Amino acid sequence: MYSLNSRPDTAGQPAPQEDPPPSSPPAAPPATAPAAPRARTADRLGSLLGRVLGRLPARLLGERFGAQALKADPLPRPGRRKQVVDLVVAIAFALVAVRYAEDAPNAPSSPLDITLLAAAAALPLAWRRRAPLTALWAQLALDIALLARHAYPDVLFVASLVATVALYSAIAHSPYRQLSVASLPVAAVVLVLLISRAQLPHFPNWIIGALLLFPVVVAALGHRLWAGRAEESHARLRALELDQIEALRQAVEHERARIARELHDVVTHNVSVMVIQAGAARMVVEQNPAMAKEALVAIETGGRAAMSDLRHVMGLLTMDSSGDDPAAQAELAPQPGLDGLEALVARMRLAGIDITLDVTGRRRALPPGVELTAYRVVQEALTNMVKHAVGAAATIQVHYADRELTVDVANTEGHRGAAAATGSSKGLVGLRERLALYGGTLHTGPRLTGGYRVKASIPLDLMEDA
Repeated sequence: MYSLNSRPDTAGQPAPQEDPPPSSPPAAPPATAPAAPRARTADRLGSLLGRVLGRLPARLLGERFGAQALKADPLPRPGRRKQVVDLVVAIAFALVAVRYAEDAPNAPSSPLDITLLAAAAALPLAWRRRAPLTALWAQLALDIALLARHAYPDVLFVASLVATVALYSAIAHSPYRQLSVASLPVAAVVLVLLISRAQLPHFPNWIIGALLLFPVVVAALGHRLWAGRAEESHARLRALELDQIEALRQAVEHERARIARELHDVVTHNVSVMVIQAGAARMVVEQNPAMAKEALVAIETGGRAAMSDLRHVMGLLTMDSSGDDPAAQAELAPQPGLDGLEALVARMRLAGIDITLDVTGRRRALPPGVELTAYRVVQEALTNMVKHAVGAAATIQVHYADRELTVDVANTEGHRGAAAATGSSKGLVGLRERLALYGGTLHTGPRLTGGYRVKASIPLDLMEDA
C-alpha cells in the first residue's frame, strides 16, 4: 500500500541537502509489478514523492515572495478515510491515463516516457488535501511535459480532468490564498492548451441530457444547503433572543422580589407597632390621657421611621439613570444596621412591650450588608411577636464571636392578635434568602418553656478572607 506520511505545504522550512528533482519520482505503474515488490516500490515512491511535494513551497517560493504572502494558518490534517479516497482517485486517473497512452494509434506501443508522464500526472492528486498548492504545481509541470512530448489527445483529455481537480483542490484547501489566486492564470493557460489539443469523447444523447441536468441539480442542492444553514442561523439567533428575554424576565422578577422584601421589612414592622400603640391609646385616652399621649408620640416616632425607610426604598425606584451620577440625584439614606437596634427597641418599649437587648463580644464594624441582615432579623422577629404573641416579652441577644455573628430573639408566650390573620409567611422566607447571600443560617421554632425563638448565624471568617 502507498505511504501517506507526507507533510502539508509549510513555507519557511529548511530544504534538505539532497532532494531529487520533481521529475524523477515517476515509475512504472504498480499494476504491472509483482505483488511483494510492487508494494515495496509503491511505498518508497509514495514516501519520496510526499517529502518532495511537502517541501516545494519553501524551496521555490521563499525568495520570490515576501513573508506576508507565505504567511498562513497550518492545514488541518485530513482523516485516514480522506487520504485513502484521494489515493484511490489518483490511482484511478493514473490507470485511465496509462490505458489511453498504450492505445497508440498506428503504432504497436507508446513511448515509455509518455506512458510514465501520463501516470505521473495523476499521482499528485493523492496529496491534493495535504499539499494542495504543491500538488497543483507538480501536476501543471507534468502537463506541460506531456504537451511538449506531443502526447495523444486522449491522454491530454485525461490530464485536463486531473488539472481541473487539482486546481479546485488548491483553491478550496490551500491556506496560501494569494499564491492560489496567482496560480490561476498559469493553470488556465495550461487547461486551454490541453483542451485545445485533446480529443473530447463522443457522448450519447442521454449522457448529454444528464450533463445538462447536473449543474441544475448542483445549484438546487446548493440553494437548499444555503437555505438550511440560513434557517439554522435564524433559529440560533431566535433562541439567543429568547434566552436574553428570559434572563431579563428573571432579573426583573428577582428585583421585584428584593423590593418586596424591603417594603415588607419596612412597612410591616412599623405599621404593626403603630396599630398596637393606636389601640392602646384608644383604650386609655379617657382614663389616663398622659399614657395616651405617650402612645401617640410613639405612633408619631414610628411613622417618621417608616417614612424614612420608605423614602429610601422609593429613592432607589425613582432613580434617574439618564444623568451622569444617578445615585447622587436620588434621595438616599443610610441603611439601618446593628447601631439602630437601640432605637428600634426604644420604639417598641414606647408601645408597652418589655424588651431586653444584650450585646456581647468584641463589637466591631461589619460590612453594611451583614449589619442590615442582622437588623432585619431582629425587626422581623419583633414584628411576628407583636402580631402572634400580644403581651409577650422579648429578649434580644447579639453576640460577636471571632468567626461568627449570632442574633437570637426569643419571646415568651402571648395571645394571638387581630393582625395574625393577615400574615403572608414571606418574612421568614426573605430572611433565609438574605442570610444565604452571606453563608448564614436561620433557625426558627417554639421554645421548650413556651414562646418562640428566631436565631440567625452569619459567618465572619468569609468576610475577613474577602
